[in-house]
Amino acid sequence: MSASRCLLIVVLVVSLAPRSPAQGIASGPEKGKAVPALKVYDATGAHKEKEVDYAAERKDKPTVYLLVRADKFDRPMNRFMKTLDAAVKKDFADTYVVAVWLTDDVVKAKELLPRVQQSVGYEATALTCYTGGAEGPKGWNVNADAHLTAVLANKGKVAATFGYRSVNETDVPAVRDALKEARKK
Repeated sequence: MSASRCLLIVVLVVSLAPRSPAQGIASGPEKGKAVPALKVYDATGAHKEKEVDYAAERKDKPTVYLLVRADKFDRPMNRFMKTLDAAVKKDFADTYVVAVWLTDDVVKAKELLPRVQQSVGYEATALTCYTGGAEGPKGWNVNADAHLTAVLANKGKVAATFGYRSVNETDVPAVRDALKEARKK
């Protein structure tokens, strides 16, 4: 077999091989379990500048929790969050997104998040900060390798989780579809 034919076969095999999804990281609480407590500082949401337990506040309402590694927040992640925010606003009127910054520098996060909100203009998303450290809240099982963990909740239960090493707006349809499915139940 000629070298060019071998190269062609290799290219075809690689291009046709299934790609691993970006959300291939196990991260977040166990599906089907109760949503754990989530006490955070709300920088921009309905409880602006107050401590709140969003899990208790949202109870049975459909909610998307985004646990964001503050040191990994970048433009592609912001595009994911903005696109998800728009999808929730458009298609899921009773759903809310709670983005939780995970950081050891809480003071910096409290200063940054209102500026992010002012710049981006999220409409269905609260920007919050977990004040207990970068590892995240107890019971949320945030994988240290996940730059962003999305947890979909409905009726007080975890409906789906997605762990991302890298994320952008092209990842929103999978989350939106899982949210549609969760709301049917």
